[in-house]
Amino acid sequence: MENLSRILIVDDDPDIRKVLSFLLKDEYNVSQAQDGPSAIAWLEHNPDTDLVVLDVMMPGMSGYEVCSKIRSFSNVPILFLTAKSAEDDRLSAYKSGGDDFLSKPFSQAEFLAKVSSLLRRYKEYMGKPQAALAIDNLVVDLSAHTVKNSGNEVMLTDTEYAILEHLLKNRGVTVTAKDMYESVWKEKFLSGSGNTVMVHVLNLRRKIEENPSNPKIIRTVWGKGYQID
Repeated sequence: MENLSRILIVDDDPDIRKVLSFLLKDEYNVSQAQDGPSAIAWLEHNPDTDLVVLDVMMPGMSGYEVCSKIRSFSNVPILFLTAKSAEDDRLSAYKSGGDDFLSKPFSQAEFLAKVSSLLRRYKEYMGKPQAALAIDNLVVDLSAHTVKNSGNEVMLTDTEYAILEHLLKNRGVTVTAKDMYESVWKEKFLSGSGNTVMVHVLNLRRKIEENPSNPKIIRTVWGKGYQID
């Protein structure tokens, strides 16, 4: 089991944890946490965890709060599971640092596809033998999968890094929201996908731009998309 990807399921409902663990156990190394504090403690002691499946509606700490706390020390991909399906709830998941979102009820195939996609993207962007790129005070090491601003390391989520790398690989070209979503999320672009891209770009700008409200690195090409010059 040591070579399998490690997944942490966080949900206060033991039946849901049991079902999800059953779906994943043949292909992944699965652990469980029944609440936010337990999940945070687990990740602090198990930094090699590859994915967190996180419920939103939990007593004590909501999934959004848990996600924000995790993001203070880890870039592990986070898949939100929630009974809510409104666009505002989806955006709240992304704003707190989540990578993807799945509304209950969902099919087994849909859940496994989301898990596989997030893990594949995580491993794909973990580091490749490529050179570092510099943009003003920002240095992106494509080999070490690190980003530094004025010498200080910037903590990016896997999705944020994937967006930055995709823009860098298309430097000087306007990348549409559709291209960004289908390249990074590797899913078909649907209504609402543009908002997903927008929120992640905003989160990325807050971390790498000197003035996020007047970005100099990731430029918005109005009506078309995003571009790094």
